[in-house]
Amino acid sequence: MDRQARYVVVMGVSGSGKTEIARRVATETNCPWLDADDHHPANNVEHMRRGQPLNDEMRWPWLEAVSRAAQAKADQCPPGNTANTIFIACSALKRSYRDVLGRNLDPVTFVFLDGTRDVIKSRLERRVGHFMPSALLDSQLADLETPGPDENCVTVFVDAPIDAVVSTVITRLKNCENGSSSFVKDNITGKTVCQGEER
Repeated sequence: MDRQARYVVVMGVSGSGKTEIARRVATETNCPWLDADDHHPANNVEHMRRGQPLNDEMRWPWLEAVSRAAQAKADQCPPGNTANTIFIACSALKRSYRDVLGRNLDPVTFVFLDGTRDVIKSRLERRVGHFMPSALLDSQLADLETPGPDENCVTVFVDAPIDAVVSTVITRLKNCENGSSSFVKDNITGKTVCQGEER
């Protein structure tokens, strides 16, 4: 199948704003999106409702389900349109999780939503109707492996109004777009570097 699409995974711990930011960026760029939380099996959801963190064995099938859902979105994109981007809100906390997504979704760029524990905890405590309790934040922060300089990723800090965060994500992705299928990389200093650009 000639599927012309690229993938952007909006990642970070619970409460960093992944779902809202991925949804709004997708809406403003007229692209499809999906929430990885919608693809957790029921036993994972109940596990987290009880305040118990997921282990790796629970996450592997979930990551595969998220990958299949994103591929299905890509299959629905108009053929031959290289501008199609699928936005995915997914924690992707560990390098091994991102490696799974990277193998299944090619090309993929990660947008890491970073922020202080206090800011993220306050957002979690105000959130209504979500299965992830704020008590699990520390376990998520413990699992978080910050993307390295060799990963296709930009970091955006969320200690700002959501409109500003959305605008920053869109601007940084657009500024680094170089006409190829993969378009963003951060170097060690945090300055955005486009693939193919001199370092």
